[in-house]
Amino acid sequence: MKYPTIDQSLFTLNRKNFVKQLKNNSLAIFNSSDEFPRSGDQNFVFKQNPDLFYLSGIDQEQSILLLYPDCPNPLYREVLFLRQTNDYIKVWEGYKYTKEQAKAASGIETIYWLEDFDNILHSIVNYAEHIYLNTNENDRYAHEVPYRDIRFIEKMRAKYPLHHYERSAPIMRALRAVKSNVEVELTKKASAITRDAFIRVLKFTKPGVKEYEIEAEIIHEFIRQGGTGHAYTPIIASGHNANILHYNDNNQECKDGDVILFDFGAEYANYNADMSRSIPVNGRFTPRQREVYNAVHHVMKESIKLIGEGVLWNTYHEQVGEVMTEQLLNLGLISLEEVKKQSASYPAYKKYFMHGTSHHLGIDVHDFAGRYTPFAIGNILTVEPGIYIPEEGLGIRLENNILITANGNVDLMADIPLDAGDIEEIMNS
Repeated sequence: MKYPTIDQSLFTLNRKNFVKQLKNNSLAIFNSSDEFPRSGDQNFVFKQNPDLFYLSGIDQEQSILLLYPDCPNPLYREVLFLRQTNDYIKVWEGYKYTKEQAKAASGIETIYWLEDFDNILHSIVNYAEHIYLNTNENDRYAHEVPYRDIRFIEKMRAKYPLHHYERSAPIMRALRAVKSNVEVELTKKASAITRDAFIRVLKFTKPGVKEYEIEAEIIHEFIRQGGTGHAYTPIIASGHNANILHYNDNNQECKDGDVILFDFGAEYANYNADMSRSIPVNGRFTPRQREVYNAVHHVMKESIKLIGEGVLWNTYHEQVGEVMTEQLLNLGLISLEEVKKQSASYPAYKKYFMHGTSHHLGIDVHDFAGRYTPFAIGNILTVEPGIYIPEEGLGIRLENNILITANGNVDLMADIPLDAGDIEEIMNS
Protein backbone atom coordinates (compact mmCIF):
# COMPACT_ATOMS: atom_id res chain seq x y z
CA MET A 1 0.00 0.00 0.00
CA LYS A 2 1.05 3.59 -0.58
CA TYR A 3 -0.32 4.75 2.75
CA PRO A 4 1.12 4.02 6.23
CA THR A 5 -0.54 1.26 8.25
CA ILE A 6 -3.73 2.44 9.96
CA ASP A 7 -3.97 1.77 13.69
CA GLN A 8 -5.74 -1.60 14.07
CA SER A 9 -7.80 -0.19 16.97
CA LEU A 10 -10.08 1.43 14.38
CA PHE A 11 -11.04 -1.91 12.88
CA THR A 12 -11.23 -3.69 16.23
CA LEU A 13 -13.72 -1.08 17.45
CA ASN A 14 -15.70 -1.30 14.21
CA ARG A 15 -16.06 -5.07 14.61
CA LYS A 16 -17.17 -4.71 18.23
CA ASN A 17 -19.82 -2.18 17.21
CA PHE A 18 -21.01 -4.45 14.42
CA VAL A 19 -21.36 -7.68 16.41
CA LYS A 20 -23.30 -5.84 19.13
CA GLN A 21 -26.10 -5.43 16.58
CA LEU A 22 -26.32 -9.12 15.64
CA LYS A 23 -29.08 -11.40 16.84
CA ASN A 24 -28.08 -14.11 19.32
CA ASN A 25 -26.14 -17.03 17.85
CA SER A 26 -25.41 -15.30 14.55
CA LEU A 27 -22.60 -15.71 12.05
CA ALA A 28 -21.63 -12.95 9.60
CA ILE A 29 -19.50 -13.26 6.47
CA PHE A 30 -17.93 -10.50 4.36
CA ASN A 31 -16.22 -11.05 1.01
CA SER A 32 -13.66 -8.89 -0.75
CA SER A 33 -14.58 -7.28 -4.06
CA ASP A 34 -14.27 -9.07 -7.37
CA GLU A 35 -11.29 -8.59 -9.63
CA PHE A 36 -12.93 -7.29 -12.78
CA PRO A 37 -11.37 -8.06 -16.20
CA ARG A 38 -10.14 -5.05 -18.17
CA SER A 39 -8.92 -6.89 -21.25
CA GLY A 40 -7.72 -10.32 -22.37
CA ASP A 41 -4.95 -10.55 -19.80
CA GLN A 42 -5.51 -7.62 -17.42
CA ASN A 43 -7.80 -6.71 -14.55
CA PHE A 44 -8.96 -3.28 -13.52
CA VAL A 45 -7.13 -1.84 -10.52
CA PHE A 46 -8.49 -3.62 -7.45
CA LYS A 47 -10.73 -1.69 -5.08
CA GLN A 48 -11.57 -3.37 -1.77
CA ASN A 49 -15.13 -3.96 -0.62
CA PRO A 50 -15.69 -0.98 1.71
CA ASP A 51 -17.52 -3.01 4.36
CA LEU A 52 -14.76 -5.62 4.58
CA PHE A 53 -12.15 -2.87 4.80
CA TYR A 54 -14.18 -1.04 7.46
CA LEU A 55 -14.24 -4.16 9.64
CA SER A 56 -10.73 -5.49 9.00
CA GLY A 57 -8.38 -2.96 7.40
CA ILE A 58 -7.42 -5.66 4.89
CA ASP A 59 -6.77 -4.14 1.49
CA GLN A 60 -6.27 -7.24 -0.64
CA GLU A 61 -8.27 -9.30 -3.12
CA GLN A 62 -9.69 -12.79 -2.38
CA SER A 63 -10.16 -12.16 1.34
CA ILE A 64 -13.04 -13.29 3.60
CA LEU A 65 -13.97 -12.12 7.09
CA LEU A 66 -16.03 -14.40 9.35
CA LEU A 67 -17.53 -13.12 12.61
CA TYR A 68 -19.35 -15.50 14.97
CA PRO A 69 -19.29 -13.99 18.49
CA ASP A 70 -21.29 -16.87 20.03
CA CYS A 71 -19.30 -19.65 18.38
CA PRO A 72 -18.89 -22.59 20.78
CA ASN A 73 -15.27 -22.85 19.63
CA PRO A 74 -13.59 -19.57 20.70
CA LEU A 75 -10.98 -20.02 17.96
CA TYR A 76 -13.54 -19.19 15.28
CA ARG A 77 -15.22 -16.10 16.73
CA GLU A 78 -13.15 -13.81 14.50
CA VAL A 79 -11.46 -15.38 11.49
CA LEU A 80 -9.74 -13.85 8.49
CA PHE A 81 -9.11 -15.91 5.35
CA LEU A 82 -6.43 -14.73 2.91
CA ARG A 83 -5.01 -15.72 -0.43
CA GLN A 84 -1.80 -17.63 0.20
CA THR A 85 1.18 -16.37 -1.72
CA ASN A 86 3.62 -18.64 -3.57
CA ASP A 87 6.75 -18.31 -5.67
CA TYR A 88 4.74 -17.60 -8.85
CA ILE A 89 2.65 -14.83 -7.20
CA LYS A 90 5.78 -13.33 -5.63
CA VAL A 91 7.39 -13.01 -9.07
CA TRP A 92 4.37 -11.81 -11.05
CA GLU A 93 2.30 -9.84 -8.52
CA GLY A 94 4.58 -9.10 -5.59
CA TYR A 95 3.42 -8.23 -2.09
CA LYS A 96 0.66 -10.17 -0.34
CA TYR A 97 -0.12 -10.24 3.38
CA THR A 98 1.63 -12.74 5.56
CA LYS A 99 -0.42 -14.01 8.48
CA GLU A 100 1.63 -11.84 10.85
CA GLN A 101 1.08 -8.73 8.74
CA ALA A 102 -2.64 -9.42 8.54
CA LYS A 103 -2.83 -9.74 12.32
CA ALA A 104 -1.02 -6.44 12.72
CA ALA A 105 -3.29 -4.66 10.23
CA SER A 106 -6.61 -6.05 11.44
CA GLY A 107 -6.20 -6.95 15.10
CA ILE A 108 -7.61 -10.41 14.25
CA GLU A 109 -5.65 -13.25 15.84
CA THR A 110 -7.02 -16.19 13.84
CA ILE A 111 -5.79 -16.14 10.25
CA TYR A 112 -6.19 -18.98 7.74
CA TRP A 113 -5.51 -19.35 4.05
CA LEU A 114 -8.50 -19.14 1.73
CA GLU A 115 -8.35 -22.86 0.89
CA ASP A 116 -9.44 -23.63 4.48
CA PHE A 117 -12.60 -21.52 4.34
CA ASP A 118 -15.15 -24.13 3.24
CA ASN A 119 -14.04 -26.73 5.79
CA ILE A 120 -13.95 -24.28 8.70
CA LEU A 121 -17.29 -22.74 7.78
CA HIS A 122 -18.94 -26.16 7.55
CA SER A 123 -17.53 -27.16 10.93
CA ILE A 124 -19.32 -24.27 12.71
CA VAL A 125 -22.20 -23.03 10.54
CA ASN A 126 -24.65 -25.69 11.74
CA TYR A 127 -24.33 -24.38 15.31
CA ALA A 128 -25.46 -20.91 14.23
CA GLU A 129 -29.12 -19.97 13.90
CA HIS A 130 -28.74 -16.79 11.83
CA ILE A 131 -26.37 -16.03 8.96
CA TYR A 132 -25.74 -12.37 8.07
CA LEU A 133 -24.68 -11.82 4.47
CA ASN A 134 -23.64 -8.62 2.78
CA THR A 135 -24.78 -6.83 -0.38
CA ASN A 136 -24.41 -3.34 -1.80
CA GLU A 137 -27.61 -1.59 -0.68
CA ASN A 138 -26.50 1.92 -1.60
CA ASP A 139 -29.69 3.40 -3.03
CA ARG A 140 -27.75 5.61 -5.43
CA TYR A 141 -26.73 2.64 -7.54
CA ALA A 142 -28.26 -0.59 -8.88
CA HIS A 143 -25.59 -3.17 -9.71
CA GLU A 144 -26.62 -5.40 -12.64
CA VAL A 145 -23.45 -7.53 -12.67
CA PRO A 146 -23.76 -10.68 -10.46
CA TYR A 147 -20.85 -9.72 -8.25
CA ARG A 148 -19.17 -11.83 -5.56
CA ASP A 149 -21.63 -11.08 -2.74
CA ILE A 150 -24.60 -12.08 -4.90
CA ARG A 151 -22.94 -15.30 -6.03
CA PHE A 152 -22.00 -16.11 -2.43
CA ILE A 153 -25.59 -15.64 -1.24
CA GLU A 154 -26.80 -18.09 -3.87
CA LYS A 155 -24.13 -20.60 -2.86
CA MET A 156 -24.95 -20.34 0.86
CA ARG A 157 -28.71 -20.65 0.37
CA ALA A 158 -28.23 -23.72 -1.78
CA LYS A 159 -25.89 -25.39 0.71
CA TYR A 160 -27.58 -24.33 3.97
CA PRO A 161 -31.24 -23.67 3.07
CA LEU A 162 -32.76 -23.98 6.57
CA HIS A 163 -30.78 -21.23 8.33
CA HIS A 164 -32.32 -17.81 8.97
CA TYR A 165 -30.63 -15.34 6.62
CA GLU A 166 -30.21 -11.70 7.62
CA ARG A 167 -28.91 -8.53 5.97
CA SER A 168 -25.70 -6.94 7.22
CA ALA A 169 -26.32 -3.78 5.20
CA PRO A 170 -28.77 -2.06 7.60
CA ILE A 171 -26.20 -2.36 10.39
CA MET A 172 -23.38 -1.11 8.17
CA ARG A 173 -25.53 1.78 6.96
CA ALA A 174 -25.89 3.06 10.51
CA LEU A 175 -22.28 2.44 11.57
CA ARG A 176 -20.43 3.80 8.56
CA ALA A 177 -22.29 7.12 8.52
CA VAL A 178 -20.76 8.18 11.86
CA LYS A 179 -17.02 8.73 11.48
CA SER A 180 -14.45 8.05 14.19
CA ASN A 181 -11.55 10.41 14.87
CA VAL A 182 -9.23 8.20 12.82
CA GLU A 183 -11.59 8.31 9.85
CA VAL A 184 -11.83 12.08 10.11
CA GLU A 185 -8.03 12.36 10.04
CA LEU A 186 -7.81 10.14 6.96
CA THR A 187 -10.42 12.30 5.24
CA LYS A 188 -8.44 15.40 6.20
CA LYS A 189 -5.36 13.89 4.59
CA ALA A 190 -7.28 13.23 1.38
CA SER A 191 -8.51 16.84 1.51
CA ALA A 192 -4.99 18.20 2.02
CA ILE A 193 -3.74 16.34 -1.05
CA THR A 194 -6.73 17.66 -3.00
CA ARG A 195 -5.91 21.20 -1.86
CA ASP A 196 -2.33 20.97 -3.11
CA ALA A 197 -3.49 19.59 -6.46
CA PHE A 198 -5.95 22.48 -6.85
CA ILE A 199 -3.33 25.12 -6.06
CA ARG A 200 -1.04 23.43 -8.59
CA VAL A 201 -3.84 23.67 -11.17
CA LEU A 202 -4.48 27.35 -10.41
CA LYS A 203 -0.85 28.13 -11.23
CA PHE A 204 -0.86 25.94 -14.34
CA THR A 205 -4.10 26.91 -16.09
CA LYS A 206 -4.06 29.41 -18.95
CA PRO A 207 -5.79 29.84 -22.31
CA GLY A 208 -4.91 27.09 -24.75
CA VAL A 209 -4.25 24.24 -22.30
CA LYS A 210 -6.23 21.04 -22.78
CA GLU A 211 -8.54 19.69 -20.12
CA TYR A 212 -6.51 16.48 -20.01
CA GLU A 213 -3.33 18.44 -19.34
CA ILE A 214 -4.96 19.82 -16.21
CA GLU A 215 -6.06 16.29 -15.27
CA ALA A 216 -2.42 15.21 -15.58
CA GLU A 217 -1.35 17.90 -13.11
CA ILE A 218 -3.96 16.67 -10.62
CA ILE A 219 -3.00 12.99 -10.73
CA HIS A 220 0.69 13.95 -10.53
CA GLU A 221 0.09 15.65 -7.19
CA PHE A 222 -2.16 12.85 -5.92
CA ILE A 223 0.37 10.12 -6.59
CA ARG A 224 3.34 12.24 -5.48
CA GLN A 225 1.77 12.56 -2.03
CA GLY A 226 0.90 8.90 -1.57
CA GLY A 227 -2.74 9.01 -2.60
CA THR A 228 -4.15 5.92 -4.26
CA GLY A 229 -5.36 8.12 -7.11
CA HIS A 230 -8.67 9.73 -8.00
CA ALA A 231 -11.55 9.17 -5.60
CA TYR A 232 -13.78 9.17 -8.71
CA THR A 233 -13.42 9.99 -12.39
CA PRO A 234 -12.43 13.68 -12.41
CA ILE A 235 -14.47 16.36 -14.15
CA ILE A 236 -12.46 19.06 -15.97
CA ALA A 237 -15.27 20.87 -17.78
CA SER A 238 -14.46 24.11 -19.59
CA GLY A 239 -17.00 26.44 -21.13
CA HIS A 240 -20.19 24.71 -22.31
CA ASN A 241 -18.94 21.37 -20.96
CA ALA A 242 -19.69 22.61 -17.42
CA ASN A 243 -23.39 22.16 -18.14
CA ILE A 244 -22.91 18.39 -18.49
CA LEU A 245 -23.12 17.28 -14.87
CA HIS A 246 -21.03 14.10 -15.26
CA TYR A 247 -18.76 15.30 -18.06
CA ASN A 248 -15.45 13.46 -17.98
CA ASP A 249 -14.20 13.35 -21.58
CA ASN A 250 -11.67 15.99 -20.49
CA ASN A 251 -10.41 16.39 -24.06
CA GLN A 252 -11.21 19.98 -25.04
CA GLU A 253 -9.11 23.14 -25.21
CA CYS A 254 -9.66 25.67 -22.43
CA LYS A 255 -10.42 28.97 -24.15
CA ASP A 256 -9.83 32.56 -23.14
CA GLY A 257 -12.96 33.99 -21.50
CA ASP A 258 -14.39 30.64 -20.40
CA VAL A 259 -14.79 29.23 -16.89
CA ILE A 260 -13.63 25.71 -16.02
CA LEU A 261 -15.71 23.65 -13.59
CA PHE A 262 -13.59 21.16 -11.63
CA ASP A 263 -14.93 18.25 -9.64
CA PHE A 264 -12.17 16.02 -8.28
CA GLY A 265 -10.82 14.56 -5.08
CA ALA A 266 -7.99 12.39 -3.84
CA GLU A 267 -8.38 8.91 -2.41
CA TYR A 268 -6.11 8.18 0.54
CA ALA A 269 -6.12 4.87 2.47
CA ASN A 270 -9.56 4.13 0.95
CA TYR A 271 -11.02 7.42 2.30
CA ASN A 272 -12.06 10.15 -0.08
CA ALA A 273 -12.19 13.88 -0.64
CA ASP A 274 -14.78 15.43 -2.96
CA MET A 275 -14.20 19.00 -4.10
CA SER A 276 -15.70 21.27 -6.78
CA ARG A 277 -14.31 24.61 -7.91
CA SER A 278 -14.86 26.94 -10.87
CA ILE A 279 -12.08 29.15 -12.20
CA PRO A 280 -11.62 31.56 -15.12
CA VAL A 281 -9.29 30.21 -17.81
CA ASN A 282 -7.53 33.57 -18.18
CA GLY A 283 -7.33 34.28 -14.46
CA ARG A 284 -10.06 36.96 -14.35
CA PHE A 285 -13.80 36.52 -13.97
CA THR A 286 -16.01 38.72 -16.12
CA PRO A 287 -18.57 40.75 -14.15
CA ARG A 288 -21.32 38.28 -15.07
CA GLN A 289 -19.20 35.24 -14.22
CA ARG A 290 -18.32 36.73 -10.85
CA GLU A 291 -21.97 37.58 -10.21
CA VAL A 292 -23.02 33.97 -10.77
CA TYR A 293 -19.98 32.66 -8.84
CA ASN A 294 -20.80 34.82 -5.82
CA ALA A 295 -24.43 33.66 -5.93
CA VAL A 296 -23.32 30.01 -5.75
CA HIS A 297 -20.83 30.88 -3.01
CA HIS A 298 -23.64 32.51 -1.01
CA VAL A 299 -25.85 29.42 -1.35
CA MET A 300 -22.93 27.25 -0.23
CA LYS A 301 -22.28 29.30 2.91
CA GLU A 302 -25.96 29.34 3.84
CA SER A 303 -26.28 25.60 3.18
CA ILE A 304 -23.43 24.82 5.56
CA LYS A 305 -25.28 26.73 8.27
CA LEU A 306 -28.39 24.59 7.69
CA ILE A 307 -26.62 21.28 8.32
CA GLY A 308 -26.67 19.98 11.88
CA GLU A 309 -27.53 17.14 14.22
CA GLY A 310 -31.15 16.06 13.86
CA VAL A 311 -31.77 17.81 10.53
CA LEU A 312 -33.80 15.76 8.05
CA TRP A 313 -32.49 15.29 4.53
CA ASN A 314 -35.61 16.46 2.69
CA THR A 315 -36.14 19.45 4.97
CA TYR A 316 -32.55 20.54 4.42
CA HIS A 317 -32.82 20.35 0.65
CA GLU A 318 -36.09 22.28 0.66
CA GLN A 319 -34.42 25.04 2.68
CA VAL A 320 -31.46 25.13 0.29
CA GLY A 321 -33.94 25.41 -2.58
CA GLU A 322 -35.39 28.56 -1.02
CA VAL A 323 -31.93 30.13 -0.76
CA MET A 324 -31.15 29.18 -4.36
CA THR A 325 -34.49 30.58 -5.58
CA GLU A 326 -33.62 33.97 -4.10
CA GLN A 327 -30.26 34.00 -5.87
CA LEU A 328 -31.71 32.97 -9.23
CA LEU A 329 -34.27 35.78 -8.94
CA ASN A 330 -31.45 38.24 -8.27
CA LEU A 331 -29.57 36.95 -11.33
CA GLY A 332 -32.63 37.38 -13.54
CA LEU A 333 -32.69 33.70 -14.44
CA ILE A 334 -36.19 33.04 -13.10
CA SER A 335 -39.15 35.32 -12.43
CA LEU A 336 -41.52 35.75 -9.51
CA GLU A 337 -44.29 34.57 -11.79
CA GLU A 338 -42.45 31.28 -12.39
CA VAL A 339 -41.94 30.84 -8.65
CA LYS A 340 -45.64 31.44 -7.96
CA LYS A 341 -46.61 28.83 -10.56
CA GLN A 342 -43.98 26.23 -9.59
CA SER A 343 -44.95 22.72 -8.59
CA ALA A 344 -43.70 20.92 -5.50
CA SER A 345 -42.20 18.15 -7.63
CA TYR A 346 -40.30 20.53 -9.89
CA PRO A 347 -39.68 23.95 -8.31
CA ALA A 348 -38.52 26.79 -10.54
CA TYR A 349 -34.93 26.72 -9.32
CA LYS A 350 -34.48 23.18 -10.71
CA LYS A 351 -34.10 24.63 -14.21
CA TYR A 352 -30.65 25.93 -13.24
CA PHE A 353 -29.81 23.75 -10.20
CA MET A 354 -30.97 20.23 -10.92
CA HIS A 355 -28.99 18.04 -8.52
CA GLY A 356 -28.93 17.54 -4.75
CA THR A 357 -26.86 19.76 -2.50
CA SER A 358 -25.23 17.14 -0.29
CA HIS A 359 -24.31 13.49 0.13
CA HIS A 360 -22.46 11.52 2.80
CA LEU A 361 -18.71 11.02 2.29
CA GLY A 362 -16.38 8.30 3.55
CA ILE A 363 -14.96 5.03 2.24
CA ASP A 364 -17.38 5.45 -0.66
CA VAL A 365 -17.52 8.89 -2.26
CA HIS A 366 -21.31 8.66 -2.06
CA ASP A 367 -21.03 6.95 1.28
CA PHE A 368 -23.42 4.40 2.70
CA ALA A 369 -25.98 6.16 4.91
CA GLY A 370 -29.71 6.38 5.49
CA ARG A 371 -31.53 8.79 3.20
CA TYR A 372 -34.29 9.15 5.82
CA THR A 373 -32.04 9.15 8.89
CA PRO A 374 -31.51 12.56 10.53
CA PHE A 375 -28.01 14.00 10.27
CA ALA A 376 -25.85 13.10 13.26
CA ILE A 377 -22.64 14.14 14.99
CA GLY A 378 -19.81 12.43 13.14
CA ASN A 379 -21.40 12.66 9.70
CA ILE A 380 -19.23 14.05 6.89
CA LEU A 381 -21.35 15.66 4.18
CA THR A 382 -20.53 17.41 0.96
CA VAL A 383 -22.11 20.79 0.26
CA GLU A 384 -22.15 21.42 -3.49
CA PRO A 385 -24.62 23.94 -4.92
CA GLY A 386 -24.34 24.92 -8.55
CA ILE A 387 -25.88 27.14 -11.18
CA TYR A 388 -25.81 25.92 -14.80
CA ILE A 389 -26.73 28.30 -17.62
CA PRO A 390 -26.45 26.56 -21.02
CA GLU A 391 -27.55 29.67 -22.90
CA GLU A 392 -24.52 31.53 -21.48
CA GLY A 393 -22.07 28.62 -21.81
CA LEU A 394 -21.48 28.93 -18.07
CA GLY A 395 -21.65 26.43 -15.22
CA ILE A 396 -20.51 27.13 -11.65
CA ARG A 397 -20.31 24.55 -8.86
CA LEU A 398 -18.57 24.89 -5.50
CA GLU A 399 -18.14 22.03 -3.05
CA ASN A 400 -16.54 21.48 0.35
CA ASN A 401 -16.68 18.60 2.84
CA ILE A 402 -18.34 19.35 6.19
CA LEU A 403 -18.02 17.44 9.47
CA ILE A 404 -20.88 17.73 12.00
CA THR A 405 -19.59 18.00 15.57
CA ALA A 406 -21.15 18.70 18.96
CA ASN A 407 -19.66 22.20 18.76
CA GLY A 408 -20.88 23.04 15.27
CA ASN A 409 -19.84 22.28 11.72
CA VAL A 410 -16.19 21.96 10.71
CA ASP A 411 -15.23 22.65 7.10
CA LEU A 412 -12.55 20.08 6.25
CA MET A 413 -11.67 22.16 3.16
CA ALA A 414 -11.54 25.57 4.82
CA ASP A 415 -7.92 25.99 3.68
CA ILE A 416 -8.69 25.40 -0.02
CA PRO A 417 -9.06 28.70 -1.92
CA LEU A 418 -12.73 29.48 -2.54
CA ASP A 419 -13.36 33.24 -2.65
CA ALA A 420 -13.38 34.57 -6.23
CA GLY A 421 -10.78 37.20 -5.37
CA ASP A 422 -8.46 34.60 -3.83
CA ILE A 423 -8.77 32.44 -6.95
CA GLU A 424 -7.78 35.35 -9.17
CA GLU A 425 -4.91 36.37 -6.92
CA ILE A 426 -3.30 32.92 -7.03
CA MET A 427 -3.82 32.57 -10.78
CA ASN A 428 -2.11 35.91 -11.41
CA SER A 429 0.69 35.61 -8.85
